[in-house]
Amino acid sequence: MWVSNKMPLLQLHDLNEKISTTFRPWQRSFQFWARAADIYTGYKVRVKFVKGVEKQEEMWEKQHEIAADKLYSMCYELGGFFLKAAQILGKPDLAPAAWVRRLVTLCDRAPATPFEVVQLVLEKELGRSTAEIFERFDVNPVGSASIAQVHRARVRGSKSDVAVKVQHPGVQELMMTDIRNLQAFALYLEKTDIKFDLFSITKEIEKQVGYEFDFLREAEAMERIRHFLHANNKKVPVLVPNVVRDMVTRKVLVMEFIDGTPILNLGNEMAKRGINPGGKMAAEYFKKSDTRLWANDLEEWVALLDYGQVKNLPDSLRLGYANLILALVENDPIKASESYKELGIQTLNTCADEQKEMLKLAQTMFDTKLPPGVTMMTPFSEESSIKKIAVQTFPEELFSVLRTVHLLRGLSVGLGINYSCAEQWRPLAEEALYAAGRLKDKDQRVQKRGFLRRVFWRN
Repeated sequence: MWVSNKMPLLQLHDLNEKISTTFRPWQRSFQFWARAADIYTGYKVRVKFVKGVEKQEEMWEKQHEIAADKLYSMCYELGGFFLKAAQILGKPDLAPAAWVRRLVTLCDRAPATPFEVVQLVLEKELGRSTAEIFERFDVNPVGSASIAQVHRARVRGSKSDVAVKVQHPGVQELMMTDIRNLQAFALYLEKTDIKFDLFSITKEIEKQVGYEFDFLREAEAMERIRHFLHANNKKVPVLVPNVVRDMVTRKVLVMEFIDGTPILNLGNEMAKRGINPGGKMAAEYFKKSDTRLWANDLEEWVALLDYGQVKNLPDSLRLGYANLILALVENDPIKASESYKELGIQTLNTCADEQKEMLKLAQTMFDTKLPPGVTMMTPFSEESSIKKIAVQTFPEELFSVLRTVHLLRGLSVGLGINYSCAEQWRPLAEEALYAAGRLKDKDQRVQKRGFLRRVFWRN
């Protein structure tokens, strides 16, 4: 289906976009603060009046269910950045089970932009009619997320399908409004409940989300990572889509279409193939730490599709984090404390056993394997390491590392894997420190890891 009379429609669309971005931010701000205050006070009031451990546990479960419904409504109805926030919060290690059950359903389920508008954006960005460019274009999107939606299509003269990623019109202005409201709420939480530099994290979120609106930058990152993964003719079980270079603008990105199963849906896929997801066979697959073995056994590859948030760490942070990795693997509280100082993470000791809590905090923040007895992060709990070790300053650039670790942890917990990214990254950390002259060559294997450093720890 192709739209005629494009200029009147385009002018009407531009006018509607300007009107919506002028007036809607005020409405969104009011909606956010009203709903956030309702959820926040719901927890605070119940905690204040309920006494006794058992009654408090029962109260927490009820409140989580109530809050989950309210969070879901807020994120779905407001959309924009709140859909992305739902994806961050909806991890089994980070949020109560009731939250996860509700928020996980929001992934790739943002309200879709109408096809007629998508067509107008494509033609404006690519300079040609969609009928000229595409032999076939699926009207219904494969998925719609907070910033863009993806359609499956076939370019004229091609034998394979492509994924066409199109940015939602007007969404950037709305998301920036959402983030500024979040920053104000973060400052309030810092002063009341969570002794952590949340504001710096929200500032980095603002920067990173801003990157996601530049598809030219994303295409460059895709090609760069693809090159790194395949350097030295090494075969890795990771697919990176090819970019159609002459079909990339700031708002449109056309790439190779890779059909597959979302990793958290692997259980359902196994069941379809006659494998019990909770059985011994599945458990053995998930326990394997070597991705190549796991992928080869299932005759599958892992495809990485989204490169909107890609970050280069300066050498000081790169080496400081490498040192922290060794501290985590060696369970060394002194080295962990030293690494925090090197990374510029400033803390305020509020407990008797500072070093023990410092290590626990490092494990909770920067390793996928949670400390013994911990099933999820609970920053409001009085036993939380964040409560005992107040983080006064957290470098903005480290947020990308923190988010990557938490994404991996969410996947590992969701798949039932007892997995430590610190243990897996130890060879890379040792090679980086050895190359910088900060680690003595205690093991000849360190020298053999040079190609890994060139691929993963440089540029």
